[in-house]
Amino acid sequence: MTKVIQKELTDQIKSGRYTRLIFLGLALIVVLFLILDIFLGSVNIKPSDVLRAIFNHTNSNLETIIIKFRLPKAITALTVGVALSLSGLQMQTVFRNPMAGPYVLGISSGASLGVAFVIMGFSASISPDNISALGNWILVAASWIGAGAVMLLIMIISSRVKDVITVLILGIMLSSGISAIVMIMQYFSSESMLKSYILWTMGSLGNLTSGQLNVLLISVATGVILSMFSSKMLNALLLGENYAGSIGLNVKFARTVIFVCTSILAGSVTAFCGPIGFIGIAVPHIVRLLFRTSDHRILIPGTILTGGAVMLISDIISQLPGSESVLPVNAVTSLIGIPIVIWIILGNRKYSGTF
Repeated sequence: MTKVIQKELTDQIKSGRYTRLIFLGLALIVVLFLILDIFLGSVNIKPSDVLRAIFNHTNSNLETIIIKFRLPKAITALTVGVALSLSGLQMQTVFRNPMAGPYVLGISSGASLGVAFVIMGFSASISPDNISALGNWILVAASWIGAGAVMLLIMIISSRVKDVITVLILGIMLSSGISAIVMIMQYFSSESMLKSYILWTMGSLGNLTSGQLNVLLISVATGVILSMFSSKMLNALLLGENYAGSIGLNVKFARTVIFVCTSILAGSVTAFCGPIGFIGIAVPHIVRLLFRTSDHRILIPGTILTGGAVMLISDIISQLPGSESVLPVNAVTSLIGIPIVIWIILGNRKYSGTF
């Protein structure tokens, strides 16, 4: 009996050491990619010049590139990766669907619809300058409402339809229906509003103003805090709502907290950076594979680090360092995420928790 207890304690110590090593490795990778994202870009700049621009403040063109473009873009990439990955993790747990994600289930499309109403909905009486004057919070609030409305509808459907594939197909159909509504709005919108919306849909990490970045950081920080708060609730929901209720969890309250959190995270990113796909699906599975656990007290911080790292490397690749060309970041995230989605569909989910 003593040997069994000693073995269990030894396994727990080894597991704890493994987890700490993974966290340390991920943290170092995030720092490395953040630095590389600042130092590398479509414009070749010597590392010494980058450091001089950061610390000496020479007011040169190099300082403008580094301080006003590359640094905010790197921070945006890190923030976007955290937000989309956390929203995907929570959706996969609540829906108990390994394919759930803000892009696939139409949450991002709902957020896009909210943005479309702001940008194009009042095109007859409001100019782009006036829309900008309304403030960034109007844009992000509309995105939250759109994302929340679609997520609420998906949750209602999933409570009645238990089949994972059916829910997934309905989510795709909802996304297509929303796209049709947006197309009709584009048809009747003014030329200036249409141009603004088309540019927004291309998705970008480098076009945020300082005010937009501040709003994004505040919104995502709020979502991260709510995610941390909901870790125990997510662990209970992972085993099913009936079991969660039997151990004393207020299921409606838990679902509401996660609902609000996911809408804030996915909606904030979509509002300012456009729809970015596959990060929300892929990263949670990478994290489960790395940590070999379904405990959200570990998965949430692991997802924060991994999501940030994946989005940073996607941004680095999209810059095509050394060339004057820049790829759409959506194309890079798709190339990273699609193989993982295929792997999920083929059923190779050894470490994907209870899915």
